[in-house]
Amino acid sequence: MPGKSSAFPEGVVDVSIIVPTCFENPLKEESIKFTEDVLAQKKRAVLPVTALMGAYHIATRYLKIPRVAVKKVLEGIAESGSAALYPQVTPENAADGLDYACAYGIESWDGYLIAIAKGSGTSIIYSLDVELAKAGEVTVVVPFSPEAVSKYHDFLRAKGF
Repeated sequence: MPGKSSAFPEGVVDVSIIVPTCFENPLKEESIKFTEDVLAQKKRAVLPVTALMGAYHIATRYLKIPRVAVKKVLEGIAESGSAALYPQVTPENAADGLDYACAYGIESWDGYLIAIAKGSGTSIIYSLDVELAKAGEVTVVVPFSPEAVSKYHDFLRAKGF
């Protein structure tokens, strides 16, 4: 059953981990590998289904990646049937996420990730957004090599992002 990967996952996957799977970039291979490991439960983490919508929005609107290409990648993840997919967007998750967002001055999406993490018994969020750690209640883990992350950021800057 989706979202029932384990009673206590190791962490929660942020949208920033999924976006690089959608287009050619220096982080793509590491991102695909990590995502595959999550979906296969080699890495016990939950991947909020809402992250797929967020990845589509970021990749198509801001990075200008062709919609059909992004849709195919994200659709494959959605249709994987993986137990890692976390479909629950409850009013309680939303309210808790808004509480965290308000308390820490972070985006509501980031507050939602904290709510999922805390509700799942973990404090780890897999993300490229190290600023999220300012919330203090979570540990941000960047699951990629520092070299690949640096090349990815350089790549995005060179493209004007």
